[in-house]
Amino acid sequence: MNNALFVIDPQNDFCENTGSLYVPGATGDMTRLAAFLRRNAVNIHKVFITADDHQPNDISHPAFWVDAQGNNPAPFTSISAEDVKNKVYLPVDGLVERAEWYLSDLEAEGKYAHTIWPVHCLSGTYGADICKTFMDEVLEWAAQTKRYYKIVRKGAYPYSEHFGAFKAEVINPDYPETMFNYDLADELNTFDTIYIAGEAKSHCVANTISQLFDTMPEMVSKLVILEDAMGCVAGFEHAADDVYQTAKDRGAKFSDTGLTI
Repeated sequence: MNNALFVIDPQNDFCENTGSLYVPGATGDMTRLAAFLRRNAVNIHKVFITADDHQPNDISHPAFWVDAQGNNPAPFTSISAEDVKNKVYLPVDGLVERAEWYLSDLEAEGKYAHTIWPVHCLSGTYGADICKTFMDEVLEWAAQTKRYYKIVRKGAYPYSEHFGAFKAEVINPDYPETMFNYDLADELNTFDTIYIAGEAKSHCVANTISQLFDTMPEMVSKLVILEDAMGCVAGFEHAADDVYQTAKDRGAKFSDTGLTI
């Protein structure tokens, strides 16, 4: 049996309690996940890690938007297509149609209101780095087993959220980085079992799983979701309950990091 460990966004801004968008409990999640990898090192054949890679002027950051008084929105503000149409908030670069297009498409999907987050995971910064607790264990695993890990960057396109590992929330055909990442999905699909964990359960992990439902449905039954190695953004504890129920209905298994492979 070939096994992959697939870890979503185990980055300092999410996983350290001083991080700008700390996910409650994430420090413990990473400790447990590192122990899982250490205990099962011989039977993990590849580690895949995704990582947010944002610019300050990202559509989810305050600096992207301004109100009629010239103020940026506070973190956790929700902005709708109607807000842009009524000039409650406008993008600072003046590309109003592009922002409206994104918000309208996002709302049509019916998953999340567009939320302004604290500035997080800026490209090249400490906050975007992989959490040391987990990354040290990955390096030890690679040295011990002579196997390889892969880091997949996402979120550099500034006009769409990119929660899930495989595609942006709203695809722009002119930007390939927003489109479904078949290279990643096809490589993961070569494994018999895919152990998945990371941050946050409510957003990036959930969207990664849901992106498989229609495009690569055969992969869902290969998933083992490590429930004690992921947490929800505060206030979004039940935002993705339907995703996990659908995954269960389609054959995904649920376990914890105490599992021995």
